[in-house]
Amino acid sequence: MGEAPAFVADDLQNGYQSNGFGSKSKDCETTISIRDKTYVIGGNDDESPLSVGVRIFDKATGNWEIPTVLGTKPKPCKSYTAVSLNDDRILIIKKGSTPDDCIWFLEMDTHYVREQKKNLGREVVAWSKGVSGNAEKPVVISGPSGVGKGTLISMLMKEFPSMFGFSVSHTTRAPRAMEKDGVHYHFIERSVMEEEIKDGKFLEFASVFGNLYGTSIEAVEVVADSGKRCILDIDVQGARSVRASSLEAIFIFICPPSMEELEKRLRARGTEAEEQVLKRLRTAKIEIEEGQSSGIFDHILHNDKLEDCYEKLKKLLGLDGTTVAIQKSSSQGINLPAEHSVSKIDNKIIVTPELERASKSLIVLDVSSLKGGAPGRTRGLDVYAIDSFSDGLNEINHLS
Repeated sequence: MGEAPAFVADDLQNGYQSNGFGSKSKDCETTISIRDKTYVIGGNDDESPLSVGVRIFDKATGNWEIPTVLGTKPKPCKSYTAVSLNDDRILIIKKGSTPDDCIWFLEMDTHYVREQKKNLGREVVAWSKGVSGNAEKPVVISGPSGVGKGTLISMLMKEFPSMFGFSVSHTTRAPRAMEKDGVHYHFIERSVMEEEIKDGKFLEFASVFGNLYGTSIEAVEVVADSGKRCILDIDVQGARSVRASSLEAIFIFICPPSMEELEKRLRARGTEAEEQVLKRLRTAKIEIEEGQSSGIFDHILHNDKLEDCYEKLKKLLGLDGTTVAIQKSSSQGINLPAEHSVSKIDNKIIVTPELERASKSLIVLDVSSLKGGAPGRTRGLDVYAIDSFSDGLNEINHLS
C-alpha cells in the first residue's frame, strides 16, 4: 500500500491514457488507466515483462492492490502493446510471438471476474488467449448410470467422427498399465491440481476414493481449437459446476423410461454386486430428481427406445437433416508482423508494420463481437488485411 510511484504519476500527467493505450514505463512495465484505477502490467525483469504479474493503483484511495490473477498467463515476451476495450478488459498484443500466442486479454470487469471477486472477496483479474473465429458450444450430457448416455455418445462419435471430440480429464491417481498421459488422462500431482482448482482453471472436479478427478477449461478449449465440438459426459454435480462457470454449453439430461427399467438394465450388466446395484439405484433416483427440477439442463430426453432417443439427440444438435447442420468449429492463430505499431478506432485495432510500410499490408482486428473469455479463450476476433498502406489510410479515415 502507499502512494503511486513517480512513473505512474508522470504517465497520467502526460496523457498517455487518453486513447486507451498503455505506456511503457521503467523496468518494462506498461501502465493503463481505466476509470479510477491504473493497471500496471509486467515487472522489473527486462527479459520477461509479462511474467511478474499485475498491480493495480486505486486513484481514489491512493493505495496499491495486488490482485489474484486467474487463467493461464501469457508466455514471457520482451515487447507488447496494451489497449483498453470497453472498460472491462485490456487487449495485449505481443510483438514477435507465434500466431497462436500473440493476442491475449486481461479481464478486469467481465461477468467471470465479477463472480470471482464475489466468491473470493478480493480484487481479481483474469487472462484469456485471443483467437480468431468461433467454436460451437460444448455439449454436456448427464444421466444416471445405466441410462445409456455412453451408448448415445458412442453412436454420435461413430456417425460424426470429425465433428465431435472428448476433453481429456485430469486425475491425481497414478497411471495404470497401458494408460498414456494426455490420452487417457492428464496425470497430475495433487498439489498442482489443487492450486489450479484454486486459480479457477477447472470446470468441475470431484474426489473419488482419495483421488481428484476433473475437467479443465483448457482441455475443453483444446478440442475446440482442433476444430471439433467438445462432448462432456459428466454427472449432475459436475454439470452444476459447469453451468456456474464461464463456459457456454448446451446441457442435456438423459432419463430412463422408469426406475424399474433402469434397475433391469443395471442388473442385466451382471458386473456388479447387489450392494453396488442398490447404491447406483439410490444415486440414480436423486440424480433424476435433480436433472428434472434443478433448472441446470436445457433439454431432457427419455431413453425409452435407443434409436428414437438418438434421433432426438441429433435433432437437438441440428444433425437430423431437417435443420441446418452445425458448422465445423474454427479457431485460428493470428499472423502479425514482428515489428509494428498499433492504433485504435472504435472497435477496430489497426496493426501497422514498422518496416517497408508502403509495401506491407495493414492488419485490422475487429473486436466488436468477442465471445467467451477467461479463464479459457476469447473468441470472435475478426481479422483481415488491407492490401496496401495507402488503401489502409483510406480505410482508417473511413472508420474515423
